[in-house]
Amino acid sequence: MTTFADLGLSQKVLSAVADAGYTNPTPIQAGAIPYALQRRDICGIAQTGTGKTASFVLPMLTLLEKGRARARMPRTLILEPTRELAAQVAENFDKYGKNHKLNVALLIGGVSFEDQDRKLERGADVLIATPGRLLDHCERGKLLMTGVEILVIDEADRMLDMGFIPDIERIAKMIPFTRQTLFFSATMPPEIQKLADRFLQNPERVEVAKPSSTAKTVTQRLVASHSKDYEKRAVLRDLITTQDNLKNAIIFCNRKKDVSELFRSLERHGFSVGALHGDMDQRSRMTMLANFKDGNIKLLVASDVAARGLDIPDVSHVFNFDVPIHSEDYVHRIGRTGRAGRSGRAFTIVTRADTKYMDAIEKLISEKIEWQSGDLSALPAPMESHDNERGRRGRDRDKERGRGKRGDSGHRADTKKQDNQIEATEGFEESKVENVRPERKADRKPQNNGGNRNTRPSPANDDNRDRRRHRDHDDGPTPVGFGDDIPAFMLIVANAKA
Repeated sequence: MTTFADLGLSQKVLSAVADAGYTNPTPIQAGAIPYALQRRDICGIAQTGTGKTASFVLPMLTLLEKGRARARMPRTLILEPTRELAAQVAENFDKYGKNHKLNVALLIGGVSFEDQDRKLERGADVLIATPGRLLDHCERGKLLMTGVEILVIDEADRMLDMGFIPDIERIAKMIPFTRQTLFFSATMPPEIQKLADRFLQNPERVEVAKPSSTAKTVTQRLVASHSKDYEKRAVLRDLITTQDNLKNAIIFCNRKKDVSELFRSLERHGFSVGALHGDMDQRSRMTMLANFKDGNIKLLVASDVAARGLDIPDVSHVFNFDVPIHSEDYVHRIGRTGRAGRSGRAFTIVTRADTKYMDAIEKLISEKIEWQSGDLSALPAPMESHDNERGRRGRDRDKERGRGKRGDSGHRADTKKQDNQIEATEGFEESKVENVRPERKADRKPQNNGGNRNTRPSPANDDNRDRRRHRDHDDGPTPVGFGDDIPAFMLIVANAKA
């Protein structure tokens, strides 16, 4: 069997790998590392969780042992689609490069420019960045790309999904044409193949599994559910509680809003749960990931920001609360479990509206996924939400009391507000407080008073009602020249003294 010593890595790297507890490379590592050491361009395709990161980190460490970086001119560049992936690659350099004296700079959003500028001024042997923040530094004149010898484009399919391809093209034009380019992806749709052909020069293609395949160590099941969110949440809770060997799990949602709602629901039901999505600040995201890795929380509800490349080695379960719209995302999501040869389980909650997405997923992975306990045709009748049942009973009571007409509660609230306004005006009139003007309908905000039966029904024309009420308190003729808008102080009856 091939060992790391057979791949041509330096002694410093081999020592760090041995200290980390690894002796045999994965297939993608055994295939890519020798070509990377020969400074060949590489197009690497492998399932997620097979060690693609070490496939470029280890040879880069060996190649960087000679030479030194100059200020603001990095020697190598690694592009990542998300902040979490970039931070994870930086951790790999810390682990495998502990015997090297290399400067590693991390350029991601959510961190001050000043701290990053100081690292660049010292000279960066390795620059790990997201495309947007890298271009920000280049436009500010803090970064020169003419010294880059090796370019790594990681998670290329995710770059395409997130719309980073134009940014990558801009960055590639700043880097010397003689660079070495390493291109890695878990899936290889036609768009990514065209991208690889544009960036790579006579590359070595290292493919250790068919594109868009799922790991055989992951047991996949589909779970039928009705489409209402509260029904899906109940199905998810049943799934979680019935898993005997659940150590920890990632629960994926399609939208950030759903992540927050599902997190609150699981927390109310007493689960140890955290949330992770793109709207969280960088410190919160890294803290949440660290808590999940350390076992402080058992469940992590996340958007697809956690679906790509995150190395959390021992995740036992993955739950797809929502079926991913893009079928490639399914491969990445379930790849969070069953990593490094471990076994894992992946459950996907499917509604009738999701059938076309599941058909696309099964076509992509060339595999039919089994149902857990009956397909959609075996679903029982929809259950009634407690909140919906309580609301329905309330509406029925309103109808029985003659208060079920649409908009009545709003009219009653407006009427009560008008009455309060009029009573206040009358009190001011008696105290001879001047210049109190009745509130106009356009200025009022509708309020719902919960259907208070003590309020009186509202007339059709509220403005006319206000004006009539003020004139009712004036026994004399209407003052000339004011029209209908009469100041309140003009309506106060003067006490004539003899």
